[in-house]
Amino acid sequence: MAQIVFLPHAELCPEGAALEAKPGETVLDVALRNGISIEHACEKSCACTTCHIIVREGFYSLKESDELEDDMLDKAWGLEPESRLGCQARIADEDLIVEIPKYTVNMVSEG
Repeated sequence: MAQIVFLPHAELCPEGAALEAKPGETVLDVALRNGISIEHACEKSCACTTCHIIVREGFYSLKESDELEDDMLDKAWGLEPESRLGCQARIADEDLIVEIPKYTVNMVSEG
């Protein structure tokens, strides 16, 4: 099992979190299962950018993004070279440190 460390986020996890993750799970699924309510307006279908994350450590252990994810990421707020969509980033066997951006392009949060 790998560990995902979520850096503190003022609204979603103010103290941060260290969570266990099984290989093959997505970062988004691990977060949601543990009460970190990262937005996912398209219900994990890679059709929006609301689950945008930045992988601060362990980025290269993730399976490479495909063209669809790259196209969607181009629309994300605060894009960085280590940006991924949480619904597409599948954990391998290496620990990750993940930052949840402060903002998304979603104008209306359903939460």
